[in-house]
Amino acid sequence: MVDFGRSDDPRVQAQLDRLRALSVPQGRLGLETIRALMERLGNPHRKLPPAFHVAGTNGKGSVCAFLRAILEADGKRVHVTTSPHLVRYNERIRIAGELISDEALAALLEDVLDAGEDLGPSFFEVTIAAAFLAFSREPADACVVEVGLGGRFDATNVLEPEAVAACGIAAIGLDHEKFLLAPEEGVPTEPLARIAFEKAGIAKRGVPLVTLVEVYPPEAELAIDEVAKRVGALRESAYSSDGGRIYVDSYGDPDLPSPSIQGPHQGRNAALAVAMLRYQSTVRVSNDAISKGIKSARWPARMQLLSHGPLTAFARQQAVWLDGGHNPSAGQAIAEHFDEPIHLVLGMLANKNPRALLDPLGEKVLSLTIVPVPDHECHPPEAFGPDARAAADLEEALLNLPNDGRPILIAGSLYLAGVALRLNDEIPD
Repeated sequence: MVDFGRSDDPRVQAQLDRLRALSVPQGRLGLETIRALMERLGNPHRKLPPAFHVAGTNGKGSVCAFLRAILEADGKRVHVTTSPHLVRYNERIRIAGELISDEALAALLEDVLDAGEDLGPSFFEVTIAAAFLAFSREPADACVVEVGLGGRFDATNVLEPEAVAACGIAAIGLDHEKFLLAPEEGVPTEPLARIAFEKAGIAKRGVPLVTLVEVYPPEAELAIDEVAKRVGALRESAYSSDGGRIYVDSYGDPDLPSPSIQGPHQGRNAALAVAMLRYQSTVRVSNDAISKGIKSARWPARMQLLSHGPLTAFARQQAVWLDGGHNPSAGQAIAEHFDEPIHLVLGMLANKNPRALLDPLGEKVLSLTIVPVPDHECHPPEAFGPDARAAADLEEALLNLPNDGRPILIAGSLYLAGVALRLNDEIPD
């Protein structure tokens, strides 16, 4: 399910309407369409600044945020493409530190959609083609590219080895099983091994492939190893220790600061970003920039403490946290973050496991309120058990929670997180 976005700019909305009309033939996999589209656009993916390519089930967006912050702390101009967007489609394309303007976005999407009209590209293929076309037109020192889904057949994997400075794989878990576990000959059959195999599909010959130590299950580790050896990637590792405060790789133990992004799992995401920068030699950054970037990185809707605003006013004086997590790995990370019981406001898409967050949180859930995810098919309250109660929207949910000083968490979907940010006037910039 895709959020195609809306825009107040009629020029952008006209192109978003065209994106909404796209469809992908059932079962189509491969990079043929994105390659054909790139060819028509002049192969912009071969004219990019050095790219840092990041895959993973959880944490890849945070890794991208740390990479961007560190590079910019070193004075670098950085292009970034991430997904999904939370409030505005523009969030998917950042040019030299700034979200793409409506005027530039409308023209860019029109160029790409016109070029590929008869190719039947997907929403994401058009988005990545637009991002790479924009990146090729504006000088920069580096670009940061987040994989959308999987890795092997993701549109971002049109990148060729010459364009990539380093690849990284964040935490791995079960998600998007319908796509990533589709039957296929010659691939691993154990679920986590198969997902790791798909993520490792971004590996490139002669390019560092940085992974996390003691995070993946053994079968996933083996699958990544086999892919790296087959393609000739330079396998490297990183891990965090001491509650995420220390980052360790073959360059030593620099005792870097705690990450600015909340959550004990963010130590490993910062570690992966640091190691990706250290293990490549194309784009150099100072240790001072690494420290500054770790402390300054921001990534909305990932264990974000919302500011006082129109939405949080309904919660009186209680802290309101926001996280887009929706799978068991995210649930475990959330459980580790809170050391006290919480009120959980949950909205989950119908294609997600309704117990994914509840089971890891266990007895930490004081109350459970289920809200709809606007414009998306989602689970009804009864899917979450007898203790779940319904609310028509986030405002009603917060207004009816006990005023007991306990923290409140809004979670279950990045689409719901986008609604919360918009309602609270915290639009990502």
